[in-house]
Amino acid sequence: MRTEPDASRGFLGLRFDPLDTDAAVAWLRDARATAPFAYVVTPNVDHIVRLDAVGREDPTGTALWDAYEGATLTLCDSRVLARLARWCGVTLPVAPGSDLTVRLFDEVAQPGDRIAIIGGDSTLLAALRQRFTALDIVQHIPPMGLLRDPAALAAAAAFGRDARARFLLLAVGSPQQEIVAARIAALPGTSGVALCIGASLDFIVGRQRRAPRWLQRLGLEWAHRLGSQPRRLWRRYLVEGPRIFRLARSWRAGRGSFAPD
Repeated sequence: MRTEPDASRGFLGLRFDPLDTDAAVAWLRDARATAPFAYVVTPNVDHIVRLDAVGREDPTGTALWDAYEGATLTLCDSRVLARLARWCGVTLPVAPGSDLTVRLFDEVAQPGDRIAIIGGDSTLLAALRQRFTALDIVQHIPPMGLLRDPAALAAAAAFGRDARARFLLLAVGSPQQEIVAARIAALPGTSGVALCIGASLDFIVGRQRRAPRWLQRLGLEWAHRLGSQPRRLWRRYLVEGPRIFRLARSWRAGRGSFAPD
């Protein structure tokens, strides 16, 4: 269930729920496999910049905005985003999706719980099953180009519905995972809680290493990731990402599409 409307906080065109990681974990503990379907999104700087770029004019942009606006919980994934929000007079607690995923496995999921995954590969599934032997972990591996393949998108959504999992982890990257979550929510008879988690499972099984905690606290995890995968991430962090400062300035001044409500 979404937090009370007067508790949510608007920033850069989205309504954020003011939950930190501890509060989000407490919310997840109440989730039941048989409860009506709910899904959690965790916007960061990259997500906000993408939302601004796609707008609402084309079908993909409309679907992406609808996916964020239809989420049961919207949690701030980024310390950079939270600091910009504070500069604009908005307090956003931080609940990083990677931290939330770790704590879901370590503290929330109970023996026998079904955890369904959309994304990853068979090696990832094997590693998770080896580490979390008490959980019933199932997986659907969609093809590349998911958003350009209506049949594959429908199959992913059907898996999310039919898995009957307590938790569904969408690990196909943004914006695919948010749109898949919304597609699942639109199907009748869905249940459980879905989380849009990006690469979080790769951190859990050791395929990727997160930044040291001191870098995370400084809001420099992006720099660690850039240093780890420069060829893949240089454009995201050095070209596209800095646009967030222009968006925040416009929001603070009450200008542009991301102006305050």
